[in-house]
Amino acid sequence: MKTVTVVVSVYNEEQALPEFYQAVKKVLDKISWDHELLFVNDGSRDGSLSVLERLAGQDERVKIVSFSRNFGHEAAMIAGLDYSSGDMVICMDADLQHPPECIPAILEAAEEGFDVVNMVRTRNRSAGLLKEVTSVAFYRLINLLSDVEFEANASDFFGVSRKVVEVLRNSYREKVRFLRGYVQNVGFRKKNLEYEAGVRVAGESKYSIRKLFAFAVNTILCFSNLPLKLGIYAGIFSGALGFAVMIYTVWTWIRVGTPDGYATIVVLLCFMFAMLFLIVGIIGEYIAILFAELKDRPIYIVDRTENIHQNRAIRSEGNLTK
Repeated sequence: MKTVTVVVSVYNEEQALPEFYQAVKKVLDKISWDHELLFVNDGSRDGSLSVLERLAGQDERVKIVSFSRNFGHEAAMIAGLDYSSGDMVICMDADLQHPPECIPAILEAAEEGFDVVNMVRTRNRSAGLLKEVTSVAFYRLINLLSDVEFEANASDFFGVSRKVVEVLRNSYREKVRFLRGYVQNVGFRKKNLEYEAGVRVAGESKYSIRKLFAFAVNTILCFSNLPLKLGIYAGIFSGALGFAVMIYTVWTWIRVGTPDGYATIVVLLCFMFAMLFLIVGIIGEYIAILFAELKDRPIYIVDRTENIHQNRAIRSEGNLTK
């Protein structure tokens, strides 16, 4: 019998976890695949770990990987892939915005031979207008700048085969990463399924506008080197602008005599310095990413596990260990 591993990232979801567990178990108990529920506790500060430990004590198919501190949603999903053992791995959130009812459709696609199943969100009832607009703008921008074509509104709700999991475990270990982008970038047979995001059952979104902006910047820098070429384009534009100002100054000198160039000089200086600082800032962001890779610090650190077989090959602190 084939096995599916459902990986769930958990950060301060104490109130949502019991309802999520009941909802997802109701679905998993009806499918023909064997299953395991792998919860990754991303350094929760509420009682999430206690709830998970209680569930693991009642159900041996509930497995827990608990971090030493908060490492972020992306790191939690990476850990879930590392510790998974299923023939198919499905990543989803614990707030029920990713409907468990979609799991049979993902497994049906897997049985058809698809290695990657992207869940594309058609509507998010709990998202505001600002979040919807920025999401659309982000995907248009990243598709414009990157050579990779990203599926608009693809989410962290996806399914990948064991073959893809092994590729992600062994070859995609960047410190600054965009996992859903990697899933769309690995190739293999891929299928897109649509879903409507449910209403969050409890708690609130962990992504503020500031965090989303930082996440978007890191994603663009990870998948595109076009910003580095901005200096070339800025230089060409500045040269053309300087030539135009020179022509205007000569023309004004011929028509009215010695022109007053103070305002022109101030405007040009402000523009040039703005472009210079922007380019330096972009280069600094790329250097920061390189510095993070060179330090090679662990993506995550595991504090404890529950119901995890010790002989399972895992990645811990950046190294493959037993």
